[in-house]
Amino acid sequence: MALRAALLLASLATGLAPALANAQESPSPANPHRIDFEGTVGPGAGKYIVFLAGDHEYRSEETLPALARIMARHYGFRTSVFFTTDAESGFIEPGSSHIAGLDALQSADLLVIFTRFQDFPDEEMRHIVAYLDRGGPVVGFRTATHAFQINRQDAAYREFSWRAGDPMPGGFGRQILGETWVSHYGPNHTTSSRIVVEPSQRDHPILRGVTTAWAQSGVYFVDPIEGSTILARGQVLDGMSPDAPPSQQRADLVPVAWVRQYTRPNGASGRVFTTTHGASEDLLDDGFRRMVVNGILWATGLDDAISPDGPIDFVGPYNPTRFDFDGFVQGLKPSDMAGWDSPIPGPGSR
Repeated sequence: MALRAALLLASLATGLAPALANAQESPSPANPHRIDFEGTVGPGAGKYIVFLAGDHEYRSEETLPALARIMARHYGFRTSVFFTTDAESGFIEPGSSHIAGLDALQSADLLVIFTRFQDFPDEEMRHIVAYLDRGGPVVGFRTATHAFQINRQDAAYREFSWRAGDPMPGGFGRQILGETWVSHYGPNHTTSSRIVVEPSQRDHPILRGVTTAWAQSGVYFVDPIEGSTILARGQVLDGMSPDAPPSQQRADLVPVAWVRQYTRPNGASGRVFTTTHGASEDLLDDGFRRMVVNGILWATGLDDAISPDGPIDFVGPYNPTRFDFDGFVQGLKPSDMAGWDSPIPGPGSR
């Protein structure tokens, strides 16, 4: 009996060996830069959106996970949010260029980007370039006009930097989104923006249901590249409330939202929706939130799914912090905002 038991155990061990080997070859544990939300039902079912957060001031690490939840829960998308982190602690660090796992873009149907002056490693940057070279659509928020600042002399993708010259004048911002960084139009943090729909574009799908909109982040001066279609302009308000008076010193209305089609040297072309707003507190405004939800649907080709009363409710608690340099919540890891019900921005919020 003892001999038979020993033979049986040996046989089982032999049979389990391939299974154990396969387990060792299975995907690694969850990327510490990334959180995922799995939608199931809706027009976006079967489509995948990658959100990329990493600006220094406007709290993209709060705006983007809130949007990722909305698009997953209400519209059925599968979404991933990537954050830049401190290489040692793993805590979210908006000014860091430390990031990994952007090969997720290989299967993405949309890139939503909200970064500022980033210098990602070449091995990560190449996935963004490959995504563009297959004509993937892009949605860009605020500082994404100056998404990259790549000064390394040996960098493979310096032409994507915001001050680049030929062959990509103005870099990623100008040639993909339609504009690079120019300047503020009115003092930042003391002036806000009344978003005024462009009359000729009232029937554009992105503007369905958008009657009034307001953003706390100030207006950028921009002149979108030829071929861009202006959807809305910003009226500078002297104050940080929607009922503040219009500025007398900055009376011109400046573009704050537009669409375009970019084309890469290989001929690949993709849809783009850009807004120069998008700070964490901007998302509290129903009109602005509706415009950007519509913009994401439009960028993925789901024009017919855009309804003037489509759901835009937050999923889980959303209590954004005041946007400011170095104003991000300390000691917060991406995983702290995982799940439908965890608060955004998460533990330790001020």
